[in-house]
Amino acid sequence: MNDTFLRACRGERVEYIPVWLMRQAGRYLPQYQAVRADVEFLTLCKTPELAAEITLQPVDILGVDAAILFSDILIPVEAMGVSLKFSDKNGPILNELIRNKSAVDRLIMPDAEDDMPFVIETIKILREKLKDKVPLIGFSGAPFTLATYMIEGGGSKNFLHTKKMMFQNNRLFNYLMEKLTLTVISYLSVQIKAGAQAVQIFDTWAGVLTPFDYKETVLPYLKKIISELKREAVPIIYFANDCAGILKEVKKSGADVIGIDWRIDIADAIKKLGRRVVVQGNLDPCALFLSKEEIEERVKDILWKGEAAKGHIFNLGHGILPETPVENAVALVEAVHKYGRKV
Repeated sequence: MNDTFLRACRGERVEYIPVWLMRQAGRYLPQYQAVRADVEFLTLCKTPELAAEITLQPVDILGVDAAILFSDILIPVEAMGVSLKFSDKNGPILNELIRNKSAVDRLIMPDAEDDMPFVIETIKILREKLKDKVPLIGFSGAPFTLATYMIEGGGSKNFLHTKKMMFQNNRLFNYLMEKLTLTVISYLSVQIKAGAQAVQIFDTWAGVLTPFDYKETVLPYLKKIISELKREAVPIIYFANDCAGILKEVKKSGADVIGIDWRIDIADAIKKLGRRVVVQGNLDPCALFLSKEEIEERVKDILWKGEAAKGHIFNLGHGILPETPVENAVALVEAVHKYGRKV
């Protein structure tokens, strides 16, 4: 198996910089669209054979150095008893808003093995199929990001209801975060036991907070998750979207790898994090609409700046967009492998 990605996560010497892409198994691939054509998204996530097939597609098509489980960050939220639907136009829709104590009281503390067995089965299938290829990454949403969806009922422009709860009823907000933290620990632990060789915690909405609010209301729960998962002895990646203003606090998370979005120069991010940190990122997903020659130049710039870190895993600064030309995604991976070679 090509373990370059795992060694890079640990900050070990590698022959070349490994690369994978957030949302690499997704709508930009015709092969994904063919599988998805007659199956609803949630059904796809809950059908191990199909989820495994989709997970494997970019490994074979793009030549990436890691596979990431095909699923969704809100799967554990549904297991907690919240109704979940997906709209092609509006994304996730949660009809049962979590805005008072009785709503938080009603949330189930799921048993990942019993309540999300399809995730375990998908991982087992993938480990068998990937054993001679690349490592498998499991993942979950971070407690704060999951909380925003539960409180807002979906995405949001200003996160008014989330911040109102944080500021006006902090005890209730912490109660919700405690439940979510325990759920994420259990969910990721089960993924690791099933065979995930690394895990990523997605904090999509962390950047909507001030550094102070992030430090007070998010970081303690994140540190608890990472501290517990360290016992499992697999690399832990933490991706905080729009992280430029909170990197000083993100550094304290304890994660093995810090994912960087595209809004900050990766050299500046490394200066803030320190040279003992392994970083992941951080090409703007829209840069994949450039010419292949221009993509190469962007890749070389990020690779050069990434050399200042203890280790570097190349990735996008957020998920690959559905409209992305597949040939440009292939060109990106090829450029990283060509110009990121160490020997």
